[in-house]
Amino acid sequence: MKFSRKIALLASVATVGTAAAVLPMTFASAATACAPAWSASSVYVKDNVASQSGHNYTAKWWTQNESPATHSGQWDVWIDGGACGGTTTPPTTTPPTTGPTTTPPTTGTKMASAPYVYPGWGNPPAPATVVNATGIKSFTMAFVLANGCNPVWDGESGLTGGVHASYISQIKAAGADVVPSIGGWSGNKLGPNCTTVDALAGAYQKVINAFGLKAIDIDIENTDEFENTAVQDRILGALKVIKANNPSVKTIVTFGTSPTGPNYYGTRLVQQAKALGANIDIFTQMPFDFGGGADMYASTVGATEGLKNLVKTTFGYTDAQAYAHIGISGMNGLSDQQELTTVDTWTRLRDYARNNNLARFTFWSVNRDRGCAGGGVVSDCSGIAQSDWAFTKISAGF
Repeated sequence: MKFSRKIALLASVATVGTAAAVLPMTFASAATACAPAWSASSVYVKDNVASQSGHNYTAKWWTQNESPATHSGQWDVWIDGGACGGTTTPPTTTPPTTGPTTTPPTTGTKMASAPYVYPGWGNPPAPATVVNATGIKSFTMAFVLANGCNPVWDGESGLTGGVHASYISQIKAAGADVVPSIGGWSGNKLGPNCTTVDALAGAYQKVINAFGLKAIDIDIENTDEFENTAVQDRILGALKVIKANNPSVKTIVTFGTSPTGPNYYGTRLVQQAKALGANIDIFTQMPFDFGGGADMYASTVGATEGLKNLVKTTFGYTDAQAYAHIGISGMNGLSDQQELTTVDTWTRLRDYARNNNLARFTFWSVNRDRGCAGGGVVSDCSGIAQSDWAFTKISAGF
């Protein structure tokens, strides 16, 4: 978020869905025996085996609804083990000893709306106040940055013991969940600082371990990450490792867009996610600061439909499957470029997202979810006339 990140730097200087059952597969006792037939609705994890069209296939990582016969290339999810025949080994529902201990969610399953909140600026509200007034069940917290290749909260020296960690405790005490956002528009970020896939995955893992997370949001922006192809690939590679090691944690990538859908770098991000087998759960666009004009509803829907079509063609999904892997991350009130999203517009966008079963619906930010007609683009109000927490309450209905 451009506006938010600029304000944040100045301030710091001055200062989840229905789970699918895992169906582990065992190797057949005879070399030529076929494993249980592949099922589009089953979830497979690393080293699970399934058969299709007279061949056995071994999964390289977590997968669902990816046909082995068409997803067994060099960079794809399945390894073709060769022709099989004879007795089929019965499936077992016992998790493998080396597999995950929790059942992973269905990829792209709809999440509760999680609007962004930033404890470091903009008169952050008490989480209990917002939860009690709106019924919101989750927040996305900005931003995890870098000290070398170590994750730290923006303006702090680590992950625990500071303002952000205290705010997370308050959110959980209010009965809501937290999704940390890693990256943003400005600041020292993990993507460029962690120089290998494994190092970056290790940094992400520290964040997951520190807070027992159900999801992480990688906010890929600016020339150092979004428009740096080497860093894009490193982030996707790291998220592939995270998904393999934490199959129950949803991985989200958030990035900018045009009014008609992803630009060159956004298109590349989605296509590379497929090529690298990154197994991203949700691709979320930020439909603002793009010269969207007066009609932010039409611009946001246009951007979202463009993303849906890209995800559909890239992964071979149906429309419904593509919608279930994408999200909207808007900006309430006035954007940096004076684009206007009213309470009514946000309600219509919420209904569009809900009716199409999008996976994610969020906005920047709860700090700004207060009225100040004529107040301009500032950190603690929306710049328009509205009741406190109006956008959050609408989002809670997602």
